[in-house]
Amino acid sequence: MIPAYLATIPSPDQGVWHLGPIPIRAYALCIIAGIIVAIWWGERRWAARGGTKGTVIDLAVFAVPFGLVGGRLYHVITDPELYFTEGKNPWNAFAIWDGGLGIWGAIALGAVGALIACRRKGIPLPAMADALAPGIVVAQAIGRIGNYFNQELYGAHTDLPWGLEVYQRFNPDDPGNTLNGVATGHIPLPESPVHPTFLYELIWNLLVALLVVWADRRFKLGHGRAFALYVAGYTVGRGWIETMRMDNANHILGLRVNVWTSILLFAAAVVYFVLAGKRGPRELPETLRSKDAPGPDEAPVEESSASAEEPEHAKVAAEASAEKPAEEAPAEEPKKTDQD
Repeated sequence: MIPAYLATIPSPDQGVWHLGPIPIRAYALCIIAGIIVAIWWGERRWAARGGTKGTVIDLAVFAVPFGLVGGRLYHVITDPELYFTEGKNPWNAFAIWDGGLGIWGAIALGAVGALIACRRKGIPLPAMADALAPGIVVAQAIGRIGNYFNQELYGAHTDLPWGLEVYQRFNPDDPGNTLNGVATGHIPLPESPVHPTFLYELIWNLLVALLVVWADRRFKLGHGRAFALYVAGYTVGRGWIETMRMDNANHILGLRVNVWTSILLFAAAVVYFVLAGKRGPRELPETLRSKDAPGPDEAPVEESSASAEEPEHAKVAAEASAEKPAEEAPAEEPKKTDQD
């Protein structure tokens, strides 16, 4: 008989390492890696459509901070009991490194930052959203790896071969903060092994990214339709995966808040996809160039080295000489001959 721990997925012993006094958190590293991938891929897609190179990097200066704040706000608003009930520390609402980012808050407020940047650049936000869509959902997939290291967002007990073993973690410095603890002895939690719902979502997100890329190439999607397809595809998976999760969450009419959010956003994305299709073909490449990008005829003309090094007084003298009419040469006296 094969031991149970050989037929399941083990959890990492810890999600935080210390480099001296500096904590290195797997969750934060995954978020950073996801942002880098989204920017890199979005930049390539934007340039391929005719947009100005470097625009996505400039946009990220606005969108990323807005998105992080929005993601945290969504998490805190939808789960306030984690921070504002008796025995909880309200300041932990700012501890983003301990996990807790709501994707819809990140997308909503990140879009505000992106809109500001797009208006400054004079480019259409829907076209930029189309370029970023597959990179965003891949960034979400990478972020789910951070949930694996944090031992969070898993489902109910399962006997399936890919069940996840979840271990008790201990933190002698702060017994109540097991998130930053270490699993010593590999003592499983009572519900272990469990459904690795974060892994299900990771795989689903990668499939959505492939769908968006394929559809965009096949149908030349524009006016935000690729982004709408991403939202619709993601919410389908997020809705049913959310029902499998066992972490505490607020409910409305018997459904988790994130399930309702997924339903509403799916409907909105489908409606937008249909309506945006009536706007015609995708945006022309020339409409995607930033207003501060140099035009093809704006390259500076270099002076020759001889002209650049010529002293100013020499230039003035040369100009004066060119404007002065040439004086006639004096007539030569006729030579006397013996015939005179």
